[in-house]
Amino acid sequence: MKSRHIHSAPPRQTLFLPALLALALPALLALALSACQTTDTNSPTVGEGGGVRYGDARAVETVTTDLGSTDIQTTSEKMTQSLLQTPLLRDIIRQRGLLMASPVENKTSEYFDTKLITDTVLAQLQKNGVRYVIAGDEMQNQVDELRRQNQSGLYKSNSRAKIGNMQGAQYRLDGSVSSIIKRGGGVKDVYYKINMRLIEIESGIVEWSDEKEIRKTLAR
Repeated sequence: MKSRHIHSAPPRQTLFLPALLALALPALLALALSACQTTDTNSPTVGEGGGVRYGDARAVETVTTDLGSTDIQTTSEKMTQSLLQTPLLRDIIRQRGLLMASPVENKTSEYFDTKLITDTVLAQLQKNGVRYVIAGDEMQNQVDELRRQNQSGLYKSNSRAKIGNMQGAQYRLDGSVSSIIKRGGGVKDVYYKINMRLIEIESGIVEWSDEKEIRKTLAR
């Protein structure tokens, strides 16, 4: 009698284990990375109540009808180019004459720093060879420094700036800003006129003048 050998089937392999590991691995890695990161409590939070971002300083600004950065820039550029085209200014540059700027008078009902106009014009003129001295409202700082060097006894005599050597300007730049405001039918209309002049100090003659007109309208 032949003996029968019973062959048992091989055990089934767990085929789903590699697939399970593949799914779990990204989550495990993300958990490990987050555990390694530290939180800086001193770092600024962006997004809570709005964030700060930089913008284009020369972009057109139309937030309100008040004089804004665009108005200051366009006015300063117009006045600078107009001045540079005058034969007198070319003579001043060639002869190394000196200018000074009085504060632009604000005749409007709103507040803004009129020195922004004159400072910008003077900076652009200086880039083109114009020399200027400090204005009268800034003179006190100059006087205080001269006195400090000559009267405090703290400075060597050969290094002190001598009193009496300041140079006077031959021409003075001044100007004014005026406005007319009209309201009606839910519309606010504001008209600005900005005027600048170059005056010979000795004679009082106005050698150059120009103006810039701006109109702004706001519909409510």
